[in-house]
Amino acid sequence: MDSLKRSQIKSIVGSENGGAQFVGQRVLVGGWVKSFHVKPKKEVAVDSGGTDVAPRDLKCAEALCLKIPLLRCIVKILNQGGNPVGEKLEAVMQKKMEGIAYLRINDGSCVNHLQIVLDSDLHPLEQVTAIGTSVLLEGVIEQAQTEGKYTIELKVDKVLHVGPVNPIKYPLSKSRLSLEAIRVYPHFRARTTTVASVMRIRSILTYAVHKFFQENDFHHVTMPVITTTCSQDHQTAFHITQLLSASNHEKTQVDGVTLEGIQAAIKEKTKRIEELKRSDSNKDAVFTAEQDLKAANELAQKLENEEKKMEKVVEVDYSKDYFGCEAHLSVDPGLHLESYACALGAIYHFGPVFQPVEQQLSKNLAEMWVVNAEQVFAELECAMRCAEDCLKSLSNSIMTGCPDDIKFLSTRFDNKCMNRIHAVLSEGPFPRVSYTEAVEALQKVSDHPFATKVEWGVTLSEEHRRYLADELHKRPIIVYNYPKEVKPFYSRLNDDNKTVSAFDIILPKVGTVVCGIQKEERNYMISSRIKEVGLKEEQFDWYLDLRRHGTVKHAGFQINFDQLVMFLTGFGDIRDVVPFPRTKNDAKC
Repeated sequence: MDSLKRSQIKSIVGSENGGAQFVGQRVLVGGWVKSFHVKPKKEVAVDSGGTDVAPRDLKCAEALCLKIPLLRCIVKILNQGGNPVGEKLEAVMQKKMEGIAYLRINDGSCVNHLQIVLDSDLHPLEQVTAIGTSVLLEGVIEQAQTEGKYTIELKVDKVLHVGPVNPIKYPLSKSRLSLEAIRVYPHFRARTTTVASVMRIRSILTYAVHKFFQENDFHHVTMPVITTTCSQDHQTAFHITQLLSASNHEKTQVDGVTLEGIQAAIKEKTKRIEELKRSDSNKDAVFTAEQDLKAANELAQKLENEEKKMEKVVEVDYSKDYFGCEAHLSVDPGLHLESYACALGAIYHFGPVFQPVEQQLSKNLAEMWVVNAEQVFAELECAMRCAEDCLKSLSNSIMTGCPDDIKFLSTRFDNKCMNRIHAVLSEGPFPRVSYTEAVEALQKVSDHPFATKVEWGVTLSEEHRRYLADELHKRPIIVYNYPKEVKPFYSRLNDDNKTVSAFDIILPKVGTVVCGIQKEERNYMISSRIKEVGLKEEQFDWYLDLRRHGTVKHAGFQINFDQLVMFLTGFGDIRDVVPFPRTKNDAKC
């Protein structure tokens, strides 16, 4: 027996004429009910307003109970207490819901819904008229009977599956919920039109990443999530161990005071003494304050000694751990990427990185996805060109691959996101300014006070970067040649011995999305830098081997994939563009 293959709703309603060419064809579709209304049969032909019409022999309240599942549940609750109103409405509810149901369903393949026409003679309407109900239906495509949003509709003659919901417990029963409200339901929120659009954009971008690098002769190599090498302070990584000890996390206290608390108090007391001296206060007040400060310093010293004792007691012997050494989740796959680049020539990696994040949860997550690329016989210029071409290719992919989703999100959330995307795609390369030029330009700004002072030699704050892209250039820019102190130790030192060959691509609204570096290929120089920043050289012995044996100039870059999605969709919170965001005190599901 022949059976129909389920058609995606996108293939039916995604055409310019709304699917009119499918009229008369038989299709099998499935999806979830997004909205509905019910009409009595005798009024279907004459009512063209598309609004709910109650049967003439029912009162308004009775009609509502037939049509709104949530109210039906409330009626049941009322009836349990013997409420006479509840008893009356319960009797009404026992009547079969008769009429024609117009369901709008979506299967996640596109923004647009498909309108379904279901007769109560074919299937009980009370089973399908609840938001979130899943259905699998077969029928014939017809021209919509009433003028309005929908060009076509599916007249159902077979109901193959119904997955009911409990309207009281189902969190998406309301038609419009805020992004904040649905964050607590990460397992359901993809059923909303908004989040579904974001996930389709992520899907297109993921494919576009592989397409770009494959077409440019890069090899895809997966880098380890678990690593023993950390290019940053190991305290900023998630450690992996089976040697769990609650005492590792205890804070040393004296009379309920922690070391962190007393250190903060010492700062305040020192500031107070300075104020007293400046105000020519009497000697007794200054003496009392100084004695108070002395006592605080003595207490801090006592706490520090206690913590050192604790560290000796709870010091972890990693040789007895699973890997036989200290291990953690990868913060940056770039170091490992170099080893394969120096064998395959040009490679890329697409995967997650992990780092405990305490602040700016709207911009950073504990688990973020990044794209890393590395090329040999390449310098900084090559990496900048490749990164810019990649950004333009990815931006173009969503304009051609999911224009309806971008249009929907720009209409609903940020009507300027399309302009920002076009700024990426505009002809000509991104403007390039050196770090020094960027600092000089910011120092000349007089009509915009910055919260953080602009100084050469310090990291540009998010506010500084946003001003460069949003106000001064009004498009994506590349800032390059940073001071060596603000970039990783493996960045190649320039001839001035002050700056390194590194760059950032800064996008309007979101800030830095791409970071690129020409790696230091000189063994003596990188060994010196490792010592200079205070890292353990033995930890990087394998990495130094790449310089000892067949060293070559190489450069690469990293794209923060999640922040790129933020930029393209216009969202202001990174938690809304990631399927299951992980932040401090929040790792649902």
